[in-house]
Amino acid sequence: MENQPYSLFSFTDAEEVTFFADLILPIPVPRLFTYRVPRGMADTLKIGARVIVPFGKNNGRVLTAVVARLHNTPPTAYQARYISEVLDEYPLVTSYQLELFRWMAEYYMCCIGDVMNVALPSGLKISSQSKVQFNPDFDYPELLTEFEATLLTELKKQPALSYEELGRLVGEGGNVPALIKSLIGKKAVIVFEEVKEKYIPKMVRKVRLHRNYEEREQLLVLLQRLEKLPKQQEVVMRYLSHVPMQRNPALNQKGLDKTILNQDETLSQSSLTTLIKNDVFQTFEVIQPRFSDNSVSTPVEIKLTDAQQTASQQIMTQFERQNIVLLHGITGSGKTEVYINLIQQALESGSQVLYLLPEIALTTQIVVRLQRVFGDKMGIYHSKFSDNERVEVWKGIVSGQYQFVIGVRSSVFLPFDNLGLIIVDEEHETSYKQHDPAPRYHARDVAIMLAHWQQAKVLLGSATPSLETYYQAKQGRYGLVELFKRFGEATLPNIMLVNTKQEKKQKTMKNEFSSALLQALEMNLERKEQSILFQNRRGYSPYMQCEDCDWTAECSNCAVSLTYHQRDAELRCHYCGHKENVPRVCPTCGSTKVRTIGFGTEKLEDQLQIYFPGSRVLRMDLDTTRAKNAYQQIIQEFEGGQVDMLVGTQMITKGLDFDNVSLVGIFDADRLIHFPDFRATERAFQMLTQVSGRAGRRAGRQGNVLIQTGNPQQTILQKIIENDYKGLYEEEIQERQDFNYPPFSRLIKLTVRHPERIISHQAAERLTNELTDALGSSRVLGPEEPLVERIRNLFLFDILIKIEREKVNVKAVKTYIQERINDILTDKGLRQVSIVVDVDCL
Repeated sequence: MENQPYSLFSFTDAEEVTFFADLILPIPVPRLFTYRVPRGMADTLKIGARVIVPFGKNNGRVLTAVVARLHNTPPTAYQARYISEVLDEYPLVTSYQLELFRWMAEYYMCCIGDVMNVALPSGLKISSQSKVQFNPDFDYPELLTEFEATLLTELKKQPALSYEELGRLVGEGGNVPALIKSLIGKKAVIVFEEVKEKYIPKMVRKVRLHRNYEEREQLLVLLQRLEKLPKQQEVVMRYLSHVPMQRNPALNQKGLDKTILNQDETLSQSSLTTLIKNDVFQTFEVIQPRFSDNSVSTPVEIKLTDAQQTASQQIMTQFERQNIVLLHGITGSGKTEVYINLIQQALESGSQVLYLLPEIALTTQIVVRLQRVFGDKMGIYHSKFSDNERVEVWKGIVSGQYQFVIGVRSSVFLPFDNLGLIIVDEEHETSYKQHDPAPRYHARDVAIMLAHWQQAKVLLGSATPSLETYYQAKQGRYGLVELFKRFGEATLPNIMLVNTKQEKKQKTMKNEFSSALLQALEMNLERKEQSILFQNRRGYSPYMQCEDCDWTAECSNCAVSLTYHQRDAELRCHYCGHKENVPRVCPTCGSTKVRTIGFGTEKLEDQLQIYFPGSRVLRMDLDTTRAKNAYQQIIQEFEGGQVDMLVGTQMITKGLDFDNVSLVGIFDADRLIHFPDFRATERAFQMLTQVSGRAGRRAGRQGNVLIQTGNPQQTILQKIIENDYKGLYEEEIQERQDFNYPPFSRLIKLTVRHPERIISHQAAERLTNELTDALGSSRVLGPEEPLVERIRNLFLFDILIKIEREKVNVKAVKTYIQERINDILTDKGLRQVSIVVDVDCL
């Protein structure tokens, strides 16, 4: 399936043929747009290349589009506009990617432009900025205001100015948009769009000796001449110490980073400037890759244990019969080493490899391990990188620089064209599912489709596989390899249940901490061992309440309580981002008894510092990891032993490997177990088992896990203690079959939204009735208000559609659903209604 350029010269020169291109635009429209190809572009335009096109009324917008098809058939419904510019000499989007975009748009019931908008990093999209220039035909026939005269005077001096630059000129007293509008009316200025590419290569300024001094004799003459100028001579000598051109004159052409000489405080910067001015040194710029510091001088050899070697061989054997294999390995069994072995084999065969991880936090630690093996052959791709860094990885794959990439879910969109292996680590993780914006895709499922088109193999890895994946393996559709021995001589941790109800009665609880947990933490500190504390809720407290009248601080935009964040002294909505100051008195009754209720990671962090004042406590949650390198810094400090206790949300549950962690404390386990969702039991087992697996990963020392619960008798807790995944699977799969839930059906959730509750409910009722008439009441559930029934001032109603996996034309069902949605959206009486479609909802 190669990306062959479409020939636009299949006609004789005598024929006046106009060529057209069907383009994918990064906007939510359900079809491609056809543009006219200027004759001057006909010989360079290729499928998969990016182009710039005008769009909208009077060509008011400039968009970056991707060529999906080339032909000579004009559109019949509208007059085709011309493509403005071609950005790529060779395609940056492969034919496999275009196929993926089409499939995702159809499968996830969204627009292909939505897919493209998410797939392409922002750095590959053109940005446009309105600029203003003086109209040379203007001869001042009109009276001008003082501000207008000032602007025109400046515009005459400059080729063009942006709105922002004009605003600085006129100051706060001037209304720039009004001024521009007035000047346009007087035909005094011209407004145009300046188009520029967002990606900017990283340039490094270097210095090198002039070619005249590359020969030994001339260099000696230079040094003798500079004996009377010792400061200049010292600069040259320092350059030669970094660039030993005496042994190899060719090294001089590569030069030396100018910053190395600039930052040397022992050198005279004025002497360097003089040497450059006198042509002894030359300055020049080169493009430097942003990942140039990833290389490792001596690759580390990975040696597999017998159990790992057996698992690796079994996977390769399974790959001979199956394209997809599940590696079910307990926490700490060394799955990463097995992955590395398989990656090496794939790369040696000349294939590309994609390694998917669910969280950026997890990439931070694993990337270091992989760099020791693969060095700068490996690319890294995730959202904490800048636009420029992501573009460099994208282009590095196209150019062949990177054969192996590790990244989070968005990595499935990278331009691979020769994939041999895709590894989906922690395949059960919900982080692989994108919830907003469209396409609401699951990276694991997209990876499987991507592998299918490129005839690659897929390895799914997890200690607690999703029930859907394990079912496919048990049915023989996927291969199954199991690894139930921890790496080295490490053993699974000892799990204890702490009855918080009983401790509260005995008054041995200290705030959120049981006496058993406090004692265990103290013993761990004495042994100089580390602890992890898990609470899947960030902030200080979930809500604030008045003790007298029961008033609760709620978001003005959403039907949720505001979370109290002590560090910032504010109340914050975790749905829409709304913030408020903390009230001193109750706004309803005026009482001063306004208290925080419940606890989050921030409160636990504060309490730990009170109970253990000499300890070092760190927190990992969304609030502490917003900065680019925050994950890396937290993990490095904890791994380096600079931290005694790490408090965190689910970020700390996913595959992190710390040798010195011997204790894990789990708070609020009951809230996870009793969450109103058919997957709640499965998710609770996965999360609690994964976080428990962070303890005791070093040989010769068993870790301890304390789970605080109000009901220790719950069946799922016993299964977690016994690490009984198969027992959980047997119970859950039977219940799923009885009630026709995945893997026995596909789920599509429709969420109807409107600023008025009555209209939202009316639209949801109508849609439900129409779908029920065609699909039956057993397949259509709802409409129902979700747990949070109002978000961002929109009232929500959910409709759940269950479609059997067998003997049903899913494509036809989706088409029918989309038609009914379109009926609602085009009804004049239901204006402002929006409907979100979530296929394979979680």
